[in-house]
Amino acid sequence: MYDLRRNDYDVTNSIQVSSTAAVAQAVRELFAIGWPGESYDRVAVAFEEFDRLFAGRMPGYFGVDTVYHDRQHSLDMTLAMARLLVGYESTVEPHHRVGAERAVMSLVTSLFHDAGYIREFDDRRHRNGAEFTLYHVTRSARFLARFLPSIGMDAWIPISTRIVHFTGYEIKLSQIQLSDSRDRKLGHMLGTADLIAQMADRCYLEKCRDRLYPEFVLGGVAAAPGSDGTMQVRYSSGLDLLRQTPRFVRETRSLRLDGEFERAYQLLEPLFEGKNPYLEAIDRNLEYLQRILRAERWRMLRRNPPLFTSEENQLGQVRGLMVNRLKALWA
Repeated sequence: MYDLRRNDYDVTNSIQVSSTAAVAQAVRELFAIGWPGESYDRVAVAFEEFDRLFAGRMPGYFGVDTVYHDRQHSLDMTLAMARLLVGYESTVEPHHRVGAERAVMSLVTSLFHDAGYIREFDDRRHRNGAEFTLYHVTRSARFLARFLPSIGMDAWIPISTRIVHFTGYEIKLSQIQLSDSRDRKLGHMLGTADLIAQMADRCYLEKCRDRLYPEFVLGGVAAAPGSDGTMQVRYSSGLDLLRQTPRFVRETRSLRLDGEFERAYQLLEPLFEGKNPYLEAIDRNLEYLQRILRAERWRMLRRNPPLFTSEENQLGQVRGLMVNRLKALWA
C-alpha cells in the first residue's frame, strides 16, 4: 500500500491533496460526522476563496509562488486538521467539545495559515513569497482579519489571529493569550496538523532538499550576516539541511508534538482504528533518510513531486533567485 502511494495524495492514498475540490469534499464529509446537521457553507466559501487566492485570481494578490509551501501543503494540512477536530469531538465530554462554530473558524484558519507567503500587487520590493518566511504567520493573521468578516465571522478574529501563531515560531506559545481552554486546544491541533502534514508527505525528503532550502535562503534562514558582520550559516546546502533533518524531526516530536502540543496527534487514532498513519509515514521517511545518510547515497532520493504554484516553472525562478541571493550574501 505504502509503496503505491501517489506523490500528491494523503497518508491513506485516497484523497488527492493537490486538489481543492477533493479536499473540500473530504472535509465536508468529516464535518458531517463531527457536527451533523450544522451548516458547512462558510467552509465551502473559504475553499473557493482559497483556490482564488493561491491561483492568483483574487484581486490584489499574485498567487502562491513558494515552492515548498505550495497549495498542496495547505490543503494537506487542512485535511489533517479536520481529522484532528473530528477525533477530538468524538472522544471528549460534551462540555469540552469545540462545537460547529469553532470548528468552522479553525478550518478557515487552517486554509489560510500560510496566506502570509503570498505577495500583494503593490509590493515592489519582494520577488518571492519565501522572503516573508520569518514573519509570514503575522501576515497570515492580517489576511484572516480581513477575510473573516466576508463570511460573517468578525467575532472570531481575535481567536483566529492568535491560534494561527501555533503554526509558527514568531511568538512564544506561552505568550499567546487565550481565555478559553478549547481555543488553546485548537491551537495545539493547528500546530500539529501543520507539522505532521509536512513530515508525512511522501516526498518530504526531496522537498526539503530541493524546495525548502531555497525558501530558507530567500527568507534569511539558511544564512544571514550576524551582529558582528560575519556570515552566520545554518544550512550550507539542501543536502546539509537533510543531514540536520533527523535532529529536527526528533526535537519537533519531543518539544512540540509531545510537549507544547500535548500529543494532539493522538486524536487521529479514533478515526484509524487506533493507528496513526501520519506518524507511521513520518517514521518511514526518517528511517529512509537514515539509510541514505549512513551510505551517503543521495541517488536514493529519486522522487519528482509535482508542484502546485500559480505559475509554471516556478521552481526554476526560485532557484535563480536563490543563486542571486547567495552571491549577494557572499559578495
